[in-house]
Amino acid sequence: MFTGIITAVGKISHVQPLEKGLRLTVEAPGLKLADVALGDSIAHGGVCLTVIAKKKNSYQVDVSRETLDCTVGLDAEGGEVNLEKAMRLSDFIGGHLVSGHVDGVGEVEKFERIGESHELVIKAPKNLAKYIARKGSIVVDGVSLTTNRVGGKGGRRFSINLIPHTVEVTTLKRLHPGATVNLEIDLIARYVERMLSAGAAA
Repeated sequence: MFTGIITAVGKISHVQPLEKGLRLTVEAPGLKLADVALGDSIAHGGVCLTVIAKKKNSYQVDVSRETLDCTVGLDAEGGEVNLEKAMRLSDFIGGHLVSGHVDGVGEVEKFERIGESHELVIKAPKNLAKYIARKGSIVVDGVSLTTNRVGGKGGRRFSINLIPHTVEVTTLKRLHPGATVNLEIDLIARYVERMLSAGAAA
């Protein structure tokens, strides 16, 4: 589990093709790796991956073809990714409970500075629209954020206000109209929908 609070931005320094998937070397000088053991989980742009090798300021992870097919941002050498180590039970949850399992890919429709902040508007996949609520939580490229407005055809568009700190310390600063982002819906919304559908089917 994660919290959606980014602790460092890493760089994919090497991409090695595997039979089915990729092995990534991630340079992460800003991430404290001393307490990271082989087998530990780190979220990369919202995607939970397992550490298989480690050096002082870098580590390696394998990405399956299934993961590559349903996410963005993990196959580009030189690309930057938001990083967060898995939370401990004693950790303060500054964002919200995040699983690190991407539910879909959204498209940025607007990224515009408004005063000291930025307005980010994203179009979500049709199947995720019902889980996105005004003033609810959502994860964008690993970052826990709160929606301001939800609307558009089918309720697929939602807007977010990004404070300067969030823009400064994450990869969100590089977004632009047409860019794609990893989305994870709120865990509570997922389970509420499951309970309601199970009750209706009973």
